[in-house]
Amino acid sequence: MTQIQDQPVPGKTVKASVAQRLGRPSMLSMLLRDKFATVAAVILGFVLLTAAFGPSLMGELATKQDLMFMNKAPFDPANGWAYILGSDSLGRSMLARMVVATQTTLLVAVPAVLVALVLGSLWGVWAGYHRGRRENISMRLADIIMSFPSLLLAVVVLFVFSPSAANIVLILAITRIPIYMRTARAESAELQSRTFVDAARTFGTKPNSIIVRHVIPVVTPTLLTLATLEFCFVMLAESSLSFLGIGIQPPDVSWGLMVAQGRQYLQTAWWLSILPGLAIVITAVAANVLAAWMRIATDPAQRWRLTLDKQTKKDLTAVIKDAK
Repeated sequence: MTQIQDQPVPGKTVKASVAQRLGRPSMLSMLLRDKFATVAAVILGFVLLTAAFGPSLMGELATKQDLMFMNKAPFDPANGWAYILGSDSLGRSMLARMVVATQTTLLVAVPAVLVALVLGSLWGVWAGYHRGRRENISMRLADIIMSFPSLLLAVVVLFVFSPSAANIVLILAITRIPIYMRTARAESAELQSRTFVDAARTFGTKPNSIIVRHVIPVVTPTLLTLATLEFCFVMLAESSLSFLGIGIQPPDVSWGLMVAQGRQYLQTAWWLSILPGLAIVITAVAANVLAAWMRIATDPAQRWRLTLDKQTKKDLTAVIKDAK
């Protein structure tokens, strides 16, 4: 490849020239170029596989009690692989309980995010494209929902009704719909005046067809990035509700509930709360890192940053500075 510093063109032209020569790289190749995003994707993939297949392999061990084996310290090979993360106050395997808790936590977080994503995005795109009274009414409803702190609203609703996984999913999804609605509305309203949308409208394409074929594909990357970030919030919200005692209820178990149950043993058995707490933190950080990568990877104006090696990036940055 010709050295970038030999091209006497402005910074934006340099970016376009580099992107044109490199072509459009695959998402996998861009992911592998970013070490932090790759590690984050591996962690999230491991969490998903654990939630999908772990409980069927270790479900019985998670409920098996052995009072002669209670509060065993973690990382002791003498206890066997099943107790490599120690045991709780009833002698149950911490490893098995964390595996089962992974599935419970994701069964709350993932459906809540998907429901809010689908409903909020479609509603926001519809309101942003048609504008007028439909947009005003939709935005005022979103403002009303967002005026209440989502976690506080969840606490009130779950205190009045029975705290179950279904109710947690429902209330968390409702409180997060306005986030997607406002984002989709802004993107859709901006796209309404674009040339390709005007051309489709001129040729008599129906509004619903324009939304499906031209608007939704453009706003989808932004909404998926937002959903990745919202996954962190919903997961932490579920953990907070379980910690307060109005989330997941025994005999079910989630990461947040494990933190709550182990807090009274912090001085004698720290692993009962610390290990599930670390699982929450690591998963949330991995999701945030992957969301940051997705924001760049799905943006045509920024994607080139993920396709260049370090030396080329330095050369390109120098040329842009000189051009300015």
